[in-house]
Formats: sequence, C-alpha cells, structure tokens
Amino acid sequence: MKVTMQGIAYLIVVFVTTCLTSLAINLVWNQNLIIALAFALFFGSIEILFLSSYSVKILKGGWIPLVLSAVFMVVMYVWHYGSRKKYLFDMHNKISMRSILALGPSLGIVRVPGMGLIYTELATGVPASFTHFLTNLPAFYQVVVFVCVKTVPVPCVPHEERYLIGRIGPKSYRLYRCIVRNGYKDVYSHANDFENDLVMSIAEFIQLEAEGCSGHAEGSADGRMAVVRTSGKFGTRLLMSESAGFGEGSNISLPGTLTVTSSKSPTLKGLQSMYERESPEVNTGRRIRFELQNVTYKDSRVKEELMELVEAKRTGSTYVIGHSHVKAKWNSSFIKKFAINLYSFLRKNCRSPVVGLNIPRISLIKVGMNYHV
Repeated sequence: MKVTMQGIAYLIVVFVTTCLTSLAINLVWNQNLIIALAFALFFGSIEILFLSSYSVKILKGGWIPLVLSAVFMVVMYVWHYGSRKKYLFDMHNKISMRSILALGPSLGIVRVPGMGLIYTELATGVPASFTHFLTNLPAFYQVVVFVCVKTVPVPCVPHEERYLIGRIGPKSYRLYRCIVRNGYKDVYSHANDFENDLVMSIAEFIQLEAEGCSGHAEGSADGRMAVVRTSGKFGTRLLMSESAGFGEGSNISLPGTLTVTSSKSPTLKGLQSMYERESPEVNTGRRIRFELQNVTYKDSRVKEELMELVEAKRTGSTYVIGHSHVKAKWNSSFIKKFAINLYSFLRKNCRSPVVGLNIPRISLIKVGMNYHV
C-alpha cells in the first residue's frame, strides 16, 4: 500500500508538471502552440498509462492518500472562501474617510491622552470595528494609527523598507495609516519593538512631509503612503534611549533635548504602577524613552506634532482589534452554511491574531463584531 500511495502521488506530480511545462513552452518561451500540444500529448499519454496501472490498486489501499488529499483540499478551500467573504464584508461595510473627516478634528468624540493602534485588514478606509467601538464608547485617543499588516511572498523584508506611513486628513486630526510589510519568516522578539519602530517611523514621516518629500502639506482624505526609515535624516529630531528601573512618570532628560511629560493624572499613574507590581510579566525592566531635540523648526506645527506624538507614546499605547464572529445568512444554502460553520470552527481553534501579532494583552481592547456573509 505504501508503494501505491507513493506511486500515485509521484505520477500526479509528474503529470501536473508536464501540463505546466507545456504552458511555459507556449507562453514563456513563445514557441508554437502545436509544439506545446505535441509535448503534452507525448509525455502526458505515457504518464496516464502508468497512472492507470496504479489506479487498479486503489481498492486495495490506494484510496487512503486520495481521501486525505480531498480532506486537506476541502479545508484549504473553506479557509480561503471564508477569509475572502470576511474581507469582502469589511470592504463593503467600511466607512468612507469623507464622512469621518466631516466630523472635524475631534471626530465628534472626546480625545483622551494616549495612542490608539487600530488593527485592520483594509489598506484604505475605516474598518467597521472602529465605528462600532465609537458608537458604544464615544471617546478615543489623541493620536490614532490604523495599522495594516501584510505578508509579502519573500522570506524577510529589510527593516528600512518595512513601514509605509501616510496621513489621513489634515495635520490637526492626528490620524495616520501604517502598512507593515513582513516576510513569512519575520518575527518580533519583543512586544515593544513594534511600538518603538512605529513612533520613529511616524516621526520620520512628519519630517519628510514638512520638507515637501511626501504627500500634500495639509493632507488628504486618504493620503499617499511613503516608505520611511530610508532617509539619512532619520532620527535627527527624535532620540530613543533605553533605561531600566524608572517608571513612566520619571523625569529624565538627555543633554540638548526637550522633555515631554506624560499627561496622565497622578491617580492613573498610581494605578498603573500598582498593576505592574502585581503583574511581574508586565514589568520587564526594559523601558524605551523618546526625547525631542530642542532645535529650531522651520514650521512650528512640526514641533507641536512631534511633541504630541512623544506625549501620546509616553502616556501609553492601546491596541484595538476586532473579535469577529462569522455566520452565514439565514437564507444561505446548506453548502454555504456548512462552509461558513467549518470556517468559524477552524478560526476558533487556530492561533489568535493577538498571539500572531505579538500584541500585549495588558493594552488590548477587543471589539466584538458579527459578520453575516
């Protein structure tokens, strides 16, 4: 039976390779179609003869690899089908930036100190989970970053080409969009690495934009993206230093820098320090501090925006991610309901996006969403 399983798998691979080679002869090498067909008929007929001889032994145990292949094919197709339906639902129900920006700089809500990172699969527009969150709690952070993580078909993406940063709306809105391009072998070793890189990348984008290197001066509904961390001027306005044993409210400054203090109230600082003492896994002893250099800027708004970015990071970052429940519509066919239910079962038993994206649970907010596809 083992020989039969290996023979069937090998011959199927060889037959598929012959078919793809015939296509390459015609489409890639630009040879005559008759030559491609002759190649496929000659070698394909020989492989079909060998495959038919092995097919006689299917009833004697060779059906096992065929059943396993069918099961894996169904699982992969259901996963692709459910993921595509979920993405199309997000695309159809996303909120246009024009309606969001029409609310004004405050977005019609209370802006509180801090930085909010909105995880979404959409590269444009506002996800429905964000508006759902604001509907139930009309308050959000002073700096908002829509983060979209994309996996590209390369092993590793160079660090200087990983972040695409753009602005949403005018500068006073403090809305940014970040597209993170990761290779399938890229991982983050520490939870704070992404936050630090994101803050430095946004600071670089603000400087490039002020010099007229990216986008428009006052932004747009969903502005152009710029690859950052490629400029030689990176980090000249914002310094990052590592310290240990100091709390968030410690007054530490570097020579020639401008200290930005946290806007958290003493009560919130006390509650956070108490929580960190009770949770040893949170207090790792590795703290990154950002300092804004006390230099003269051509545009005073650049300095103000950088100070607000540093203040928001020092106050704290919060991750907002959608916790979706995918369900089939009531009038869907039996096959579609079976596929969606199987997709939901697979999602519940797979690795959570929080784990995959290395999001710290202390700063996580999940927004429940029902997807009726």
